[in-house]
Amino acid sequence: MRVQCRHTGRAALCRVPRGGHGDEVVAYGVRAPGAQLSADELVAWCRCRESMASYTYPRLVEFVDVLPTNATGKILKWELRDAHLARAGS
Repeated sequence: MRVQCRHTGRAALCRVPRGGHGDEVVAYGVRAPGAQLSADELVAWCRCRESMASYTYPRLVEFVDVLPTNATGKILKWELRDAHLARAGS
């Protein structure tokens, strides 16, 4: 499913382990030029979407300058997950 927010240029959702309690959803986004979107605003926007199930709402939001992609432009979610786990472990 693809849902777009006008304040993000490109975004990805991925699951990360939550310390023995299953997984949680993390949203990674690149802000659109000139956008002043906060993490709370993005989560609130996701919650009001009728097309998203409640378990798919992001619990954490991280804004990045660029999302890692392969040669064909596909977002490399495993790199986002590994970076998140490295930050959480330190």
